Amino acid sequence: MDVTTDASAPWLIAGLGNPGPEYAMNRHNVGFMVADLLAQRMGGRFKRAGKAQAQVVEGRIGAPGPASRRVILVKPMSYMNVSGGPVTALRDFYKVPTEQIIAVHDELDIDYGTLRLKLGGGDNGHNGLKSMTKAMGADYHRVRFGIGRPPGRMQVADFVLKDFSSAERKELDYFVDRASDAVEALVTEGLERAQSTYNS
Repeated sequence: MDVTTDASAPWLIAGLGNPGPEYAMNRHNVGFMVADLLAQRMGGRFKRAGKAQAQVVEGRIGAPGPASRRVILVKPMSYMNVSGGPVTALRDFYKVPTEQIIAVHDELDIDYGTLRLKLGGGDNGHNGLKSMTKAMGADYHRVRFGIGRPPGRMQVADFVLKDFSSAERKELDYFVDRASDAVEALVTEGLERAQSTYNS
């Protein structure tokens, strides 16, 4: 279902990940990858967000004119497990309704590269979502980027903190591009239309 949005308020898009070059290509950091591409599309550069433990870019998504929407792109710099604090601080600062927040994150229970868009729901063991939900409730949007399950007996924590495999990296740019398209569609067209296009 689509929710009524406040056209005067911006959207806050939080790409979830861990700060630092050692994490940059981890599966757990796909939210950062999508946020980086969206910033590039908007022609913006991430800057430190005042007292909030985050980097932000302000800009617009959508065709120029009344259809374009103001957005705040966020990369929490607090580590994944405590993402909720920085996101909530920025929500309050920019006066963003919770239903105009989007978390972009890795999802174990979906095949690699598959997308699922939804509003609300559980955290499915994802510590970034757990932290956000604890801080602000569950009524925010999610763009879930499938990374698949770990092979064999590999622990989940080890799997998400490993880099994408060389085989996965061949398609990674395409999937990150598609996830960025999905975020833009969610903001400009609403959840149902974006789901019909991108929930494969």
